[in-house]
Formats: sequence, structure tokens, C-alpha cells
Amino acid sequence: MTDLATDLRDQIIVALDGTPEEALQWAEELSGEARWVKVGMTLFYQTGPEIIKHMKTLGYKVFLDLKLHDIPNQVEGAARVLGGLGVDLLTVHASGGRAMMASAMLGARAGAEQAGCPVPKVIAVTVLTSMTDNTLQSIGVSDTASSQVERLIRLSKEACTDGIVCSPHEARMARSILGQDAYIVTPGVRPMGAAVGDQSRVMTPAEAFAARASHLVIGRPITGAKNSLQAYCAIIEEIKESL
Repeated sequence: MTDLATDLRDQIIVALDGTPEEALQWAEELSGEARWVKVGMTLFYQTGPEIIKHMKTLGYKVFLDLKLHDIPNQVEGAARVLGGLGVDLLTVHASGGRAMMASAMLGARAGAEQAGCPVPKVIAVTVLTSMTDNTLQSIGVSDTASSQVERLIRLSKEACTDGIVCSPHEARMARSILGQDAYIVTPGVRPMGAAVGDQSRVMTPAEAFAARASHLVIGRPITGAKNSLQAYCAIIEEIKESL
């Protein structure tokens, strides 16, 4: 059981979606148990690189989720800067196209090598888990969410990204397309009985792992609990009992 728990800690990413003060408190409470944290755009835009440095000091792997989306030259430059911060995982929007994703890969590598730190993995966001078929139709995408995700998965594979972000409902399909070594990162994961919130395409943690996700992003069920460490450990136990 100990080995399984260790593996799970390497696969669960805690989303620190709050104020800088809250994020630091959660990170300190979970330090020594959790292995990964996610820093999103709201938190990063408030603190800049300092939050990354602090998380690294606490021993975390950092998923910097800024969802880069611009012309290839701009994305390459942004990825170069971010790659030099020592983060472990970066996101770009797959809908930015193959050239943009490839530029992000080049920039992240160049920035990391210049800073003397490991090269971060770059993964492509497919369709946000808050989006439904109707949402896609409202912006001119006539395909279903599942079909659009598949198209973007194949595009990210052509760009040689390290993996993708998708809802757990598309994780099995993503694994079949991208192979065993790809990062398949799934938000929209809620423990049994937890509120869904603004996510539309959700699964429980055990269901997401059974669908072949490599990493789960879980935020509010942990950070919104009275005791975040207790909530985190309860999710580990729930997964162990369900698999």
C-alpha cells in the first residue's frame, strides 16, 4: 500500500487557486505529503516568479498553467522566460495551432538550458472542462466536444508536445492516440460527493485513473476543506480503495 500511495502523490496536482496568502498556507500545510502544485494565471499574475521560487523551496514540482496562446514568436518568447523559472510543466492552447505549439517547445527548452535547469514538459490544452457542445457551437465549432478534443490531440501530437490537458472523459482516447509516455492531465476531477462547481465534464479520481489519465488536477475539494491535508489524504485513500 505504501508504494501505491507514493505513486499517487506523484500523480495528483493540487490547484492553488486562491490569494497568494491562501496559496502559501495550503502549500505549507500539504508540504511533505503532496508532491505537485498548480499555479494558475490569477495567482501568477499577482505574484510573478516569486510564487514559483517559494514552491520550489518547499520541494514541490510546479505545474504553471498559463495556457499560452498568441502568434508563434510571442509564445516562443514567453515559453523561454517561463522555462527559465524552473517549473516542471507548462501549458499552451492547442487551438493556437501546430506552429505555435512547436514554438513553445523550442522556447521552453532554450530558457531552461540558459538558466541551467531541467527542461519543463509542455502540454497542450484541448477543450476546457467548463465547455459543452453548446458552448463550442456558440463560438463557431460545429463538432462535439469529444470530436474537437480528438482533433486537437492529433494536432498536438504533430507538434511533438509532451502531452495534453483534457477532461477525464477524453483521457482514454488521448492515451490511445499519444501512447504510454504522454502526459494526460485531467482537471474536472471531483471525489465522490463533492460539488461540481463550474466544471461540466467531470469524473471521480478513480474513474479518471481508470481512463488512463497520468495526472489529476484537484483544487477546491482539497483547498476548500477545513483541513486541506486531511482532505488530500482522504482522496488518496478513496482512490486506493476504488482501484
